[in-house]
Amino acid sequence: MASLSVSHASLFSTHPTTRMLKHHPTLTTPFTNPFLFSRKISSYSSSYKTRVACMSTTTSPVEKGNRKPINVQPNVEVDRVSQLVDCLPEGIQPYAKLARVEKPIGTWLLLFPFAWSATLAASAGSLPDFKTLAVFACAAPLLRGAACTINDFLDRDFDKMVERTKLRPMASGAVTPFQGLCFFAFQMLLSHGILGQLANNSLMYEALFLFLICTYPLMKRMTYWPQAYLGLTINWGILLGWHAIKGSLQPSIVLPLFLSGYCWTIVYDTIYAHQDKEDDVKAGIKSTALKFGESTKEWITGFATACIGSFALTGYNAALAGWPFYAFLAAAAAQLAWQIGTADLSSPADCNRKFVSNKWFGALIFSGILLGRVFS
Repeated sequence: MASLSVSHASLFSTHPTTRMLKHHPTLTTPFTNPFLFSRKISSYSSSYKTRVACMSTTTSPVEKGNRKPINVQPNVEVDRVSQLVDCLPEGIQPYAKLARVEKPIGTWLLLFPFAWSATLAASAGSLPDFKTLAVFACAAPLLRGAACTINDFLDRDFDKMVERTKLRPMASGAVTPFQGLCFFAFQMLLSHGILGQLANNSLMYEALFLFLICTYPLMKRMTYWPQAYLGLTINWGILLGWHAIKGSLQPSIVLPLFLSGYCWTIVYDTIYAHQDKEDDVKAGIKSTALKFGESTKEWITGFATACIGSFALTGYNAALAGWPFYAFLAAAAAQLAWQIGTADLSSPADCNRKFVSNKWFGALIFSGILLGRVFS
């Protein structure tokens, strides 16, 4: 999951802490990062309050014992899912929070590369295999949840020192490290069982996928390009999707499709990483947001151009019907241009909004591939 880090403020809430969480300045923020594989910071920084203040939907961080919530506009989608999670039995809630069930954007970003590839691999004039898409749709939440779980396991000591992450299940002690590893294994085994229903499943691809999931959280400590590694991880589903249908890979189609998803991941995760750049500097965590700095928009424009160009090459090599595919590709290009052109990289809230909007980019590309294949 090359871009699999997608991260953030835990909404862990059990009955003993419900009163406190209502007034916690980060936990009531609808724009906290919904990344599929949470990024983390290792120390609390003084810039935290400044970043919180930029979010129009947060509560005011005032002195303990005198906290008064501000009337705000909630994030309806996240709030609705969070309420469903809170209806689960108390013993299950920490695990649902650990898997970021309340933040579905990560699952969408993981699912789209699977769906693109499997749809593209369908025969000309045919709809994609429904069973294959259904298998991927069932496996994606488990794979994303497993990635979040191993991420929290590796960063649990860091999370304890950070105000906005200290109540995450493993950091707070609601889930022990051993329980977290068991939950990770459970999710991976269950997803393996689901992927085993594919006509052409590959244990080798699954094993490499598992390796990427487990090693991604370490990249932000080692390189300024963790987003590039995330791109490999998230878009690994492109290889799985094509192989599931065809039983082998066709480089002339699969490689440009993979490059498209790879560049797309770098674009949206770089925007996403700008939410935490000040804290990342203090914590010694690396990202492309820090690497690109003031030149971020120039860099991600280049990656966005490569993304759209590679999608166009993919459609040409796959002989997709021109008008439906390229019409949706043009719409997707406009959506990506809007993200980059209007992103306020100094505003965590706006960066998060742009990041979440990528579900529409993924849907536009999927629609173009689907119609292009059906009419080809």
